[in-house]
Amino acid sequence: MVMGEGRASHQDIRPLRIGLLNLMPKKIQTENQFARLIGSTPLQIELSLIRMSEHETKNTAAEHMAEFYRPFSEVEASGEKFDGLIITGAPIEHLPFEEVTYWEELRRIMDWTQTHVHSTFGVCWGGMAMIYHFHGVKKHMLDHKAFGCFRHTNLSPASPFLRGFSDDCVIPVSRWTEILQSEIDEHPDLVTLLGSDESGPCLVQDAKHRALYIFNHFEYDSGTLKEEYDRDVANGDPINVPMNYYPDDDPSRTPLNRWRSHAHLLYGNWINEIYQSTPYKLEEIGT
Repeated sequence: MVMGEGRASHQDIRPLRIGLLNLMPKKIQTENQFARLIGSTPLQIELSLIRMSEHETKNTAAEHMAEFYRPFSEVEASGEKFDGLIITGAPIEHLPFEEVTYWEELRRIMDWTQTHVHSTFGVCWGGMAMIYHFHGVKKHMLDHKAFGCFRHTNLSPASPFLRGFSDDCVIPVSRWTEILQSEIDEHPDLVTLLGSDESGPCLVQDAKHRALYIFNHFEYDSGTLKEEYDRDVANGDPINVPMNYYPDDDPSRTPLNRWRSHAHLLYGNWINEIYQSTPYKLEEIGT
């Protein structure tokens, strides 16, 4: 749903400024996935697309990047502030964080959020990068890819971020790394909100840094896991059929989406919490 300018001008509220630092190779697909989730509330959202300053994408047309994205260096120099920022995943799990070409700039961005962003949402590799940067919690390589739809337990029903959630829910998982709950427990200011016996902690709240970290993919479309599976099969890469995704685990059948409603709940709750707590004056964010 997109609100027109005429309708927006009749609402006596300012739009929430949400930034999307998009690190995924398929930029347009990722934009649509997150825009669909954060744009489904009655609140006005002004979405800004941000890229790393020096890193050049090879999978999205240069014209698209030039027209719709701004490098972080430009955003930083402008001094502007955001009510929310999403830092997406990136397909570089096998690399130590320090070996990622844009790691130093990403560290600068994560520190910048503390003075220029009211609430930050780190997704998959982005969440792992944030929890490592702020707390030193490491990612660990798995001996096989965690791949499929896994049932997660609601560990904090009273959390405003889980308002309306069932006692458990299904979430798509697609990663070669994991975060250990035992290492999260070493930090009293980190609280795990969603977790799975099969795939580990999923959603972690970091109130000190006004952040949420999610290591799985509520934002995925119905066919995203299928696209990843078909790609790996075509490339001859070792990959298991995504668990609990296809009916009867049969890749010839159409997968069912069993996470969409909870995805909208989570991101709607995040937007609502931002709306309830962010300063009306943008310049007061981060003070």
